[in-house]
Amino acid sequence: MRLDGGNETGKETALERDLHDHGHEHVHADGTRHSHAHDDDHAHSHGSATNDVVQLETRILAKNEALAARNRAWFDGREILALNLVSSPGAGKTTLLERPIRDLKHELRLFVIEGDQATSHDGERIRAAGAAAVQVNTGAGCHLEADMVARGLKELKPDFGSIVMIENVGNLVCPALFDLGERAKVIIFSVTEGEDKPLKYPRMFKAADIMILNTIDLLPHLDFDVERAVASAVQVNPGVTIFRLSARTGDGMEAWYDWVRGQSAIAREP
Repeated sequence: MRLDGGNETGKETALERDLHDHGHEHVHADGTRHSHAHDDDHAHSHGSATNDVVQLETRILAKNEALAARNRAWFDGREILALNLVSSPGAGKTTLLERPIRDLKHELRLFVIEGDQATSHDGERIRAAGAAAVQVNTGAGCHLEADMVARGLKELKPDFGSIVMIENVGNLVCPALFDLGERAKVIIFSVTEGEDKPLKYPRMFKAADIMILNTIDLLPHLDFDVERAVASAVQVNPGVTIFRLSARTGDGMEAWYDWVRGQSAIAREP
């Protein structure tokens, strides 16, 4: 099943409709958005335009927060553990989903919402691994939003007491701002990226509850300082929980599985 969440399909999200009602939004090649709001007289003074943009962005985030709260109540009412997986492109999010689907298929019921700008490749990989998946394509959008997740859930129909993994669009900027209704935000940080990523993208790492340092099997071939990377993450987010693992080889995965089991049990508590 595939859903399209971006403007290129002619289907608008609730947030995009609000933008069209109150101004114009331009999405740049790097995925960032710039909104131009205007009044009935089409006045374009710099001061008022800036204020309009700030107010519009505040309204967009407030609307998303309300929809995310609705998603969270939906998950809670069905005792579902929902996790929002974020990372740079190529950090290993999909591989990190494929392995537990295969390893835990007789123990846990996993469902996946796959977010990408285009293609259904990752959704196909997840289904081939053995889990139900809905592909949500955002078009030019650089992140998933709460209403996209809500529409994905209607198609996915996850079981009562199951686990929903939401693979966000590969991006370390925009997804930090948009709550999807998840219990926890999980950032996947590959050792191929450089130790200073938490300092370069502090908002994203600060928003995360969990940091997974992935692809540790590559460490013998790289000049990567693990302790410096961990220290950078803790500097930005002292409360972050960190797992070191390799989704490819399975090293360190059991600790991650134990955490998921524990959180799923909490979600199912009365």
